[in-house]
Amino acid sequence: MHKQISAVVAVVLLSAYLMSAQSSQSMPGMDMSGHDMSGHTMSNPPSDSSGMKSMPGMDMSGHDMSGHTMSNPPSDSSGMKDMPGMDPEASVPAMHSMEGHHMDMGPHMKMTTLREPKPADEERARKVVEAARGVAEKYKDYHTALAGGYKIFLPNVPQKMYHFTNYKYAFEAAFNFNPDHPTSLLYEKHGEDYKLVGVMYTAPKRYHEDDLDQRIPLSIARWHEHVNLCMPPAHRKNEAMGPKFGLHGSIATREECDSNGGTFHPLVFNWMVHLYPLEKTQAEIWDVNHGHDHDHAY
Repeated sequence: MHKQISAVVAVVLLSAYLMSAQSSQSMPGMDMSGHDMSGHTMSNPPSDSSGMKSMPGMDMSGHDMSGHTMSNPPSDSSGMKDMPGMDPEASVPAMHSMEGHHMDMGPHMKMTTLREPKPADEERARKVVEAARGVAEKYKDYHTALAGGYKIFLPNVPQKMYHFTNYKYAFEAAFNFNPDHPTSLLYEKHGEDYKLVGVMYTAPKRYHEDDLDQRIPLSIARWHEHVNLCMPPAHRKNEAMGPKFGLHGSIATREECDSNGGTFHPLVFNWMVHLYPLEKTQAEIWDVNHGHDHDHAY
């Protein structure tokens, strides 16, 4: 069963990779720190995801944000797909490369260290879960999510878990944390219907662990980043799932990637954390391998 799923994922990855080169669709949370975002604030966030069809957590570190404030965010996302640092080619295949695997990806995964609990941690985490549970109830019907500004990432590509992303909330997450506004909603598809199973929060890549701990205590949650991705050259795209290239490949440095003719992406997405508020126990709610270590039919 695992081999069959891996084969399907490989096919999906390749098709998504080819699509990404044509459509520049990328995952939210992409690094945008090199882009001029001046003038944008959270009172006027992107109105839709046009040109930004990407997964949450976009790295914006290469973009000039001067002039953009929380009261005047980007009016829309048009044109953002071409901003340097957004790695549209890398983000789509990376998402599929993550599916069906444990979160421990060695040199391709950076995770926060689990800390010793502090007195207020449990209560802080409980409030986040409570807010996420309210979000899950609100958007249990995926039609409500679509009407509320969430957009499906690659709806026509078979996936184990579909990310419904709200790009206004993704932008908001670059400035502050609102547990009522997750960057993405996580759904499993059953026939023509979608079942909500979790939410995803994002944070800027510039954040240190102390910053992330202020959002959700690191004694309970483990944030992660996907790093050191080497994508194969165009004539070797069918090798994007390994054994050398991709998030499960042996190449993890720019030097080795360059010597193999690949394109190196030191960071694919910003910090992100998945939360499954409908689960029963705290361990299941914050399980970093939820949805990654179980078989799913496509």
